[in-house]
Amino acid sequence: MAKHNRRYKDSVFVDLFSEDKNAKANFLLLYNALHGTKLDASTELEPLRLEQVMYMAFRNDVACLVDGKIIVLIEHQSTVNENMPMRFLQYASRLYERIQNPRDRYLRRLKKIPSPEFYVFYNSEEDYPKSATLRLSDAFMTTPEKPCLELVVSVMNINYTKGSKILHTCKPLKEYTLFIDAVRRHTKLDSENGFQNAIKECIQNDVLREYLQRKSREVMNMLIAEYDYDVDIAVQREEEREIALQEGIVQGEAKGFSAGISEGSYKAKLKTAKILKQFGDSVQKIVQATGLTEAKVERS
Repeated sequence: MAKHNRRYKDSVFVDLFSEDKNAKANFLLLYNALHGTKLDASTELEPLRLEQVMYMAFRNDVACLVDGKIIVLIEHQSTVNENMPMRFLQYASRLYERIQNPRDRYLRRLKKIPSPEFYVFYNSEEDYPKSATLRLSDAFMTTPEKPCLELVVSVMNINYTKGSKILHTCKPLKEYTLFIDAVRRHTKLDSENGFQNAIKECIQNDVLREYLQRKSREVMNMLIAEYDYDVDIAVQREEEREIALQEGIVQGEAKGFSAGISEGSYKAKLKTAKILKQFGDSVQKIVQATGLTEAKVERS
Protein backbone atom coordinates (compact mmCIF):
# COMPACT_ATOMS: atom_id res chain seq x y z
CA MET A 1 0.00 0.00 0.00
CA ALA A 2 1.43 3.39 -0.95
CA LYS A 3 2.70 5.50 1.94
CA HIS A 4 1.54 9.07 2.42
CA ASN A 5 2.43 11.91 4.73
CA ARG A 6 2.27 10.53 8.31
CA ARG A 7 1.83 13.87 10.08
CA TYR A 8 -1.89 13.22 10.61
CA LYS A 9 -2.50 11.63 13.98
CA ASP A 10 -6.23 12.18 14.28
CA SER A 11 -8.77 9.68 13.03
CA VAL A 12 -11.47 10.57 10.50
CA PHE A 13 -13.96 10.37 13.39
CA VAL A 14 -12.04 12.99 15.38
CA ASP A 15 -11.65 15.23 12.34
CA LEU A 16 -15.37 15.15 11.57
CA PHE A 17 -16.48 15.97 15.11
CA SER A 18 -13.61 18.06 16.46
CA GLU A 19 -11.16 19.48 13.90
CA ASP A 20 -12.86 20.03 10.53
CA LYS A 21 -14.39 23.41 9.62
CA ASN A 22 -17.84 21.81 10.00
CA ALA A 23 -16.93 20.00 13.22
CA LYS A 24 -19.03 22.28 15.45
CA ALA A 25 -22.16 21.68 13.39
CA ASN A 26 -21.48 17.93 13.31
CA PHE A 27 -20.84 17.79 17.06
CA LEU A 28 -24.02 19.70 17.86
CA LEU A 29 -26.04 17.32 15.68
CA LEU A 30 -24.53 14.43 17.61
CA TYR A 31 -25.17 16.14 20.95
CA ASN A 32 -28.80 16.79 19.99
CA ALA A 33 -29.20 13.14 18.97
CA LEU A 34 -27.84 12.00 22.34
CA HIS A 35 -29.93 14.41 24.42
CA GLY A 36 -33.08 15.12 22.37
CA THR A 37 -32.21 18.82 22.27
CA LYS A 38 -32.18 21.40 19.47
CA LEU A 39 -28.98 23.35 20.03
CA ASP A 40 -28.02 25.44 17.01
CA ALA A 41 -24.97 27.26 15.65
CA SER A 42 -25.40 30.07 18.17
CA THR A 43 -24.54 27.66 21.00
CA GLU A 44 -21.21 28.27 22.70
CA LEU A 45 -18.95 25.25 22.33
CA GLU A 46 -15.36 24.93 23.57
CA PRO A 47 -13.25 22.06 22.20
CA LEU A 48 -11.09 20.35 24.83
CA ARG A 49 -8.19 18.16 23.74
CA LEU A 50 -5.60 16.32 25.78
CA GLU A 51 -2.53 14.72 24.26
CA GLN A 52 -1.91 10.98 24.68
CA VAL A 53 -4.22 10.27 27.60
CA MET A 54 -6.63 7.67 26.23
CA TYR A 55 -4.08 6.15 23.86
CA MET A 56 -0.31 6.54 23.83
CA ALA A 57 0.26 6.75 20.08
CA PHE A 58 -3.05 7.71 18.55
CA ARG A 59 -5.59 10.41 19.28
CA ASN A 60 -9.18 9.35 18.77
CA ASP A 61 -10.89 11.32 21.50
CA VAL A 62 -13.34 14.18 21.11
CA ALA A 63 -14.11 16.37 24.11
CA CYS A 64 -16.16 19.56 24.25
CA LEU A 65 -17.56 21.88 26.87
CA VAL A 66 -21.16 22.64 25.88
CA ASP A 67 -24.50 23.29 27.61
CA GLY A 68 -22.91 23.07 31.06
CA LYS A 69 -21.48 19.65 30.32
CA ILE A 70 -18.16 18.11 29.40
CA ILE A 71 -18.89 15.58 26.68
CA VAL A 72 -16.14 13.04 26.01
CA LEU A 73 -16.44 10.76 22.99
CA ILE A 74 -14.16 7.89 22.06
CA GLU A 75 -14.36 5.85 18.88
CA HIS A 76 -13.35 2.20 19.06
CA GLN A 77 -12.48 0.17 15.98
CA SER A 78 -11.15 -2.69 18.07
CA THR A 79 -12.39 -4.68 21.04
CA VAL A 80 -13.92 -2.46 23.71
CA ASN A 81 -11.52 -2.21 26.63
CA GLU A 82 -13.25 -2.96 29.91
CA ASN A 83 -10.82 -0.61 31.64
CA MET A 84 -12.29 2.39 29.81
CA PRO A 85 -13.95 3.81 32.96
CA MET A 86 -10.54 4.06 34.62
CA ARG A 87 -9.09 5.75 31.55
CA PHE A 88 -12.00 8.17 31.46
CA LEU A 89 -11.46 8.95 35.16
CA GLN A 90 -7.86 9.94 34.46
CA TYR A 91 -8.96 11.89 31.41
CA ALA A 92 -11.68 13.78 33.29
CA SER A 93 -9.32 14.65 36.12
CA ARG A 94 -6.92 16.30 33.70
CA LEU A 95 -9.75 18.10 31.91
CA TYR A 96 -10.99 19.62 35.16
CA GLU A 97 -7.45 20.70 36.02
CA ARG A 98 -7.33 22.42 32.65
CA ILE A 99 -10.61 24.31 32.82
CA GLN A 100 -10.68 25.18 36.52
CA ASN A 101 -8.82 28.02 38.16
CA PRO A 102 -6.43 26.35 40.65
CA ARG A 103 -7.58 28.78 43.35
CA ASP A 104 -11.23 27.75 43.01
CA ARG A 105 -10.69 24.50 44.90
CA TYR A 106 -9.82 26.47 48.05
CA LEU A 107 -12.93 28.67 48.02
CA ARG A 108 -15.28 28.27 50.99
CA ARG A 109 -18.40 28.56 48.86
CA LEU A 110 -19.33 25.76 46.46
CA LYS A 111 -17.85 26.25 43.01
CA LYS A 112 -20.02 24.69 40.32
CA ILE A 113 -18.31 22.58 37.64
CA PRO A 114 -19.57 21.15 34.31
CA SER A 115 -21.09 17.68 34.61
CA PRO A 116 -19.23 15.00 32.62
CA GLU A 117 -20.67 12.47 30.20
CA PHE A 118 -18.68 9.64 28.64
CA TYR A 119 -19.46 7.76 25.43
CA VAL A 120 -17.72 5.03 23.47
CA PHE A 121 -18.80 4.44 19.88
CA TYR A 122 -17.96 0.86 19.00
CA ASN A 123 -17.17 0.30 15.35
CA SER A 124 -15.37 -3.03 15.08
CA GLU A 125 -16.37 -6.13 13.14
CA GLU A 126 -16.42 -8.38 16.20
CA ASP A 127 -19.89 -9.08 17.57
CA TYR A 128 -20.97 -6.67 20.30
CA PRO A 129 -24.36 -5.69 21.76
CA LYS A 130 -26.22 -2.64 20.47
CA SER A 131 -25.42 -0.89 23.72
CA ALA A 132 -23.64 -1.54 26.99
CA THR A 133 -22.75 0.26 30.21
CA LEU A 134 -19.31 0.14 31.79
CA ARG A 135 -18.88 1.22 35.40
CA LEU A 136 -15.77 2.09 37.33
CA SER A 137 -17.13 0.23 40.36
CA ASP A 138 -16.99 -3.04 38.39
CA ALA A 139 -13.20 -2.83 38.73
CA PHE A 140 -13.22 -2.43 42.53
CA MET A 141 -11.64 -5.32 44.45
CA THR A 142 -14.53 -5.19 46.87
CA THR A 143 -18.15 -4.41 45.99
CA PRO A 144 -19.52 -1.68 48.24
CA GLU A 145 -23.29 -1.28 48.48
CA LYS A 146 -22.94 2.40 47.57
CA PRO A 147 -19.64 3.16 45.82
CA CYS A 148 -18.04 6.39 47.02
CA LEU A 149 -16.65 6.92 43.55
CA GLU A 150 -18.42 6.00 40.33
CA LEU A 151 -18.00 6.71 36.63
CA VAL A 152 -20.39 5.45 33.98
CA VAL A 153 -19.51 4.95 30.32
CA SER A 154 -22.21 4.46 27.69
CA VAL A 155 -21.09 2.18 24.85
CA MET A 156 -23.00 2.35 21.56
CA ASN A 157 -22.51 -0.05 18.68
CA ILE A 158 -22.56 2.22 15.63
CA ASN A 159 -22.00 -0.46 13.01
CA TYR A 160 -24.62 0.31 10.39
CA THR A 161 -25.92 -3.28 10.35
CA LYS A 162 -26.81 -3.00 14.05
CA GLY A 163 -29.45 -0.34 13.36
CA SER A 164 -28.63 1.93 16.30
CA LYS A 165 -31.29 4.62 16.78
CA ILE A 166 -28.69 7.36 16.93
CA LEU A 167 -27.76 6.70 13.29
CA HIS A 168 -31.27 7.76 12.30
CA THR A 169 -31.08 11.02 14.25
CA CYS A 170 -27.49 12.06 13.50
CA LYS A 171 -26.71 12.25 9.78
CA PRO A 172 -22.93 12.84 10.11
CA LEU A 173 -22.55 9.77 12.32
CA LYS A 174 -24.67 7.66 9.96
CA GLU A 175 -22.62 8.69 6.94
CA TYR A 176 -19.41 8.08 8.86
CA THR A 177 -20.45 4.49 9.62
CA LEU A 178 -21.35 3.97 5.94
CA PHE A 179 -17.93 5.32 5.00
CA ILE A 180 -16.14 2.93 7.37
CA ASP A 181 -18.20 0.05 5.98
CA ALA A 182 -17.09 1.00 2.46
CA VAL A 183 -13.45 1.20 3.57
CA ARG A 184 -13.60 -2.31 5.04
CA ARG A 185 -15.25 -3.80 1.98
CA HIS A 186 -12.83 -2.23 -0.47
CA THR A 187 -9.64 -2.92 1.49
CA LYS A 188 -10.58 -6.60 1.69
CA LEU A 189 -11.02 -6.68 -2.09
CA ASP A 190 -7.97 -4.57 -2.96
CA SER A 191 -5.44 -3.81 -0.23
CA GLU A 192 -3.48 -1.49 -2.53
CA ASN A 193 -6.32 0.75 -3.72
CA GLY A 194 -9.02 0.06 -1.14
CA PHE A 195 -8.95 3.47 0.52
CA GLN A 196 -9.16 5.34 -2.78
CA ASN A 197 -11.96 3.12 -4.05
CA ALA A 198 -13.96 3.57 -0.84
CA ILE A 199 -13.63 7.35 -1.07
CA LYS A 200 -14.77 7.30 -4.71
CA GLU A 201 -17.78 5.11 -3.92
CA CYS A 202 -18.89 7.32 -1.03
CA ILE A 203 -18.61 10.48 -3.11
CA GLN A 204 -20.70 8.84 -5.85
CA ASN A 205 -23.31 7.72 -3.29
CA ASP A 206 -23.48 11.12 -1.55
CA VAL A 207 -21.91 9.78 1.66
CA LEU A 208 -19.77 12.51 3.26
CA ARG A 209 -19.50 13.87 -0.28
CA GLU A 210 -18.53 17.47 0.47
CA TYR A 211 -16.08 16.41 3.18
CA LEU A 212 -14.38 13.74 1.06
CA GLN A 213 -14.18 15.95 -2.02
CA ARG A 214 -12.57 18.69 0.05
CA LYS A 215 -10.19 16.53 2.11
CA SER A 216 -9.53 13.32 0.19
CA ARG A 217 -5.74 13.51 0.68
CA GLU A 218 -6.03 14.23 4.41
CA VAL A 219 -8.52 11.38 4.75
CA MET A 220 -6.10 9.05 2.99
CA ASN A 221 -3.37 9.99 5.48
CA MET A 222 -5.66 9.46 8.45
CA LEU A 223 -6.85 6.08 7.18
CA ILE A 224 -3.29 4.90 6.61
CA ALA A 225 -2.27 6.10 10.09
CA GLU A 226 -5.22 4.24 11.64
CA TYR A 227 -4.48 1.13 9.61
CA ASP A 228 -0.81 1.12 10.61
CA TYR A 229 -1.73 1.72 14.26
CA ASP A 230 -4.08 -1.27 14.30
CA VAL A 231 -1.39 -3.43 12.68
CA ASP A 232 1.16 -2.25 15.25
CA ILE A 233 -1.15 -3.17 18.12
CA ALA A 234 -1.82 -6.61 16.62
CA VAL A 235 1.92 -7.25 16.23
CA GLN A 236 2.60 -6.10 19.78
CA ARG A 237 -0.05 -8.47 21.11
CA GLU A 238 1.40 -11.39 19.20
CA GLU A 239 4.93 -10.58 20.39
CA GLU A 240 3.74 -10.34 24.00
CA ARG A 241 2.05 -13.73 23.67
CA GLU A 242 5.21 -15.32 22.29
CA ILE A 243 7.43 -13.74 24.94
CA ALA A 244 5.15 -14.80 27.78
CA LEU A 245 4.87 -18.37 26.51
CA GLN A 246 8.62 -18.61 25.92
CA GLU A 247 9.37 -17.37 29.42
CA GLY A 248 7.12 -20.09 30.78
CA ILE A 249 8.98 -22.78 28.85
CA VAL A 250 12.37 -21.48 29.97
CA GLN A 251 11.27 -21.36 33.59
CA GLY A 252 10.09 -24.94 33.34
CA GLU A 253 13.30 -26.17 31.72
CA ALA A 254 15.43 -24.41 34.33
CA LYS A 255 13.78 -26.44 37.08
CA GLY A 256 14.71 -29.62 35.24
CA PHE A 257 11.56 -31.62 35.87
CA SER A 258 8.10 -31.92 34.40
CA ALA A 259 6.40 -30.17 37.28
CA GLY A 260 8.62 -27.18 36.61
CA ILE A 261 7.49 -27.10 33.00
CA SER A 262 3.89 -27.28 34.11
CA GLU A 263 4.37 -24.52 36.67
CA GLY A 264 6.25 -22.34 34.22
CA SER A 265 3.61 -22.85 31.56
CA TYR A 266 0.87 -21.95 34.04
CA LYS A 267 2.65 -18.77 35.12
CA ALA A 268 3.21 -17.86 31.49
CA LYS A 269 -0.49 -18.27 30.81
CA LEU A 270 -1.32 -16.01 33.73
CA LYS A 271 1.16 -13.41 32.48
CA THR A 272 -0.27 -13.69 28.97
CA ALA A 273 -3.79 -13.24 30.34
CA LYS A 274 -2.71 -10.14 32.26
CA ILE A 275 -1.11 -8.62 29.16
CA LEU A 276 -4.14 -9.37 26.97
CA LYS A 277 -6.43 -7.78 29.58
CA GLN A 278 -4.29 -4.65 29.47
CA PHE A 279 -4.74 -4.60 25.70
CA GLY A 280 -8.50 -4.81 26.14
CA ASP A 281 -9.19 -8.39 25.01
CA SER A 282 -12.41 -9.87 26.37
CA VAL A 283 -12.36 -12.57 29.04
CA GLN A 284 -13.82 -15.05 26.55
CA LYS A 285 -11.05 -14.41 24.02
CA ILE A 286 -8.36 -14.74 26.70
CA VAL A 287 -9.85 -18.04 27.87
CA GLN A 288 -9.63 -19.36 24.30
CA ALA A 289 -6.07 -18.11 23.87
CA THR A 290 -4.65 -19.40 27.17
CA GLY A 291 -6.85 -22.32 28.20
CA LEU A 292 -7.36 -20.77 31.64
CA THR A 293 -10.76 -20.67 33.34
CA GLU A 294 -12.77 -17.45 33.37
CA ALA A 295 -12.21 -17.14 37.13
CA LYS A 296 -8.44 -17.35 36.76
CA VAL A 297 -8.46 -14.87 33.89
CA GLU A 298 -10.48 -12.41 35.94
CA ARG A 299 -8.04 -12.76 38.88
CA SER A 300 -4.92 -12.43 36.71
